[in-house]
Amino acid sequence: MMTQWYTRAAAKGVVISGQLWQPNRLLRMSTNCNNDNNRDDLDAIFKQKRVLRTQVRKTLKAIDPSLRSQQDNAIQDIILGAPWFKSSLRLCAYISSSALREVDTFKLLSQILQPPPTGGKKLYVPRVEDKNSNMRMLNISRIDDLVANSMNILEPDPVDADGNAREDVLQANEPVDILLLPGLAFDKSGRRLGRGGGYYDTFLKNYQELTETRNWKPPLLVALSYSQQILDDGVIPVTSTDVLVDALVSPEGVIPISSAAFNRMDL
Repeated sequence: MMTQWYTRAAAKGVVISGQLWQPNRLLRMSTNCNNDNNRDDLDAIFKQKRVLRTQVRKTLKAIDPSLRSQQDNAIQDIILGAPWFKSSLRLCAYISSSALREVDTFKLLSQILQPPPTGGKKLYVPRVEDKNSNMRMLNISRIDDLVANSMNILEPDPVDADGNAREDVLQANEPVDILLLPGLAFDKSGRRLGRGGGYYDTFLKNYQELTETRNWKPPLLVALSYSQQILDDGVIPVTSTDVLVDALVSPEGVIPISSAAFNRMDL
């Protein structure tokens, strides 16, 4: 019944907070924030997000490590076995941090970086540039290209071992097919709660503008989520800068949300 609802909703377009959602579009309007011009309403939304982040962090901390490991493996195996992943040529993916209790991606990354036929995909991973929500996605060819930053989170150096600048996905000549995204919480309407830095929303907005300028097909935005991170629809507050995801992957399987996900994931 739920799958049928998603199929009908994707075919017609989904109305979320007063606006028809199209894939990879910024959420332009929310009944929660009165045109985003009312500072009091925005402050209230940011407060709601802070409270929700605290609650979700407590939930993640309480997950038994063995259960977390089982979910990590299940999520990565689902992605590795999916036709939409196997057919992708270029993708962006986050480098998971156990300290942040993110869904692990190292099995995925190791597979991606293998030579053909098992691997051979072009991979871009995040590098935080400053505290002003600026983040780049840089190309790496092996796990050893990653180094720990000041917060002990792995990221690529801006130059490779030969001293050459790494390719920035925003400067690449070809589009990526998939972006694998982290987050604190999600719902089945595509809402994503990040950690509050705005890095991914800023990057996604910039990449969306690039795809429109170059007339590229937008990549699928696929979030990786523990079962405990999927909340009831409407619980996650949104503003005009929040970007909706196309699909979720949880231990229970793939949850397509947008029409693009249904069309390209062939589910």
